[in-house]
Amino acid sequence: MDFGVVLQTDPPAWRVVDLAAKAETLGFSHGWTFDSHILWQEPYVIYSQMLAATNRMIVGPMVTNPGTRNWTVTASHFATLNDMFGNRTVCGIGRGDSAMRVLGHKPAKLSTLSESMHVIKELAEGREVTYNGTQQEFPWAKDSKLDILMAAYGPRALKMCGSETDGFILQLADLSLAEWMIAAVRAAAEEAGRDPDDLYICVAAPAYVGPDLEHQRNQCRWFGGMVGNHVADLVDRYGGESNMVPQELTDYIKGRDGYDYGGHGKAGHDHTDFVPDEIIDRFCILGPEEAHIERLKALRDLGVDQFAIYLMHDQKDETLNAYGQRIIPALNT
Repeated sequence: MDFGVVLQTDPPAWRVVDLAAKAETLGFSHGWTFDSHILWQEPYVIYSQMLAATNRMIVGPMVTNPGTRNWTVTASHFATLNDMFGNRTVCGIGRGDSAMRVLGHKPAKLSTLSESMHVIKELAEGREVTYNGTQQEFPWAKDSKLDILMAAYGPRALKMCGSETDGFILQLADLSLAEWMIAAVRAAAEEAGRDPDDLYICVAAPAYVGPDLEHQRNQCRWFGGMVGNHVADLVDRYGGESNMVPQELTDYIKGRDGYDYGGHGKAGHDHTDFVPDEIIDRFCILGPEEAHIERLKALRDLGVDQFAIYLMHDQKDETLNAYGQRIIPALNT
C-alpha cells in the first residue's frame, strides 16, 4: 500500500516543502496539495521545490479543476516538471469546489471535465490533440508520462472515473461507502472494456494519531464540512431520498446551513458545527495507532492502492512520525 500526504499551501511555502521532504524520509510515496489559488499560495510554483527537495516522491494537486487554468497551461506545467525531475507528477482533478466557487463560478460540468482530462493527458504525454479547433502538441514532451486520477462521489462521476481515467480519488475513509464507490468505478471500467485492476485507487482523509478523540474530532470536523459541499450538489441533482446515492453519505447534511470558504480546510470554524461526531469517526481515521492499522488493512482489502493523509491539524509532525515509524511498516510487512 502506498502512502501520501496532502498539504495546504499556506505560507510560508517552505514549510510545505519541508513537510514533503520529511514525509519522503518516513516512507511516503506521494506529496499532494490543495489547488485553490485565492485561498492559498500557488501550488505549481511549490511543486518544483517539493520535487527538488525529494528524490522519489510523486507530486501533484488534490485536486485541480478545468476552470481556473487553461488546460494547455496545466498540461505544460506537468510536462515541464516531468522533464526537469523525471516523470514524478500526478494530476488529481475534479469539477472544482473552493477554487471555482470563491471566484463566483459553479463547478465545471462533467462533460467539460472529461474533455479537459483528455487534452491535459494527451499534451502532457507528448501527443497531438485538438483544442479549441486547433491542433496542439508539445514536441519536447515525448517521454513525459502523467496519470490522471479523478475525484468523485456521484454515480455519473464514478462511471467517468472507471471509463476514462487512470484512477479514482475518494475523499473519505468510510468502509461501506468506499466499498460501494470502488465497486461502481470497477464496474464502469469493465463496461468500457477496460481492466479494472489497472485503475489506481486513492483514499484521502484526515488522520490524527493519539488518545484524545474529542480533540481530534474538533480538529478534523472541517473535513465533514468540505465533503458536505459535494454531497449538497449530489442531493440537488439526485434528491435526498434517491437510491442513486447512499443515504449514509447524504443524511448528515440536513443540518447544513451554508459554508464559509474563509475557513475551508481549517479547524475551529462554526460553519462545520452541523457535522456529527459519527461522521468524523467514519470519514476520518482517528485514535490510537491500532485503530489506524485496522482501518487501513480493511481499506487495502477493498482494493485501495494509496491512503493519503489530509494533514490539516495541530499535530502534523507527530502524525507523520507515527505513520512513518510504525503504521506504514505494519501495513507493508
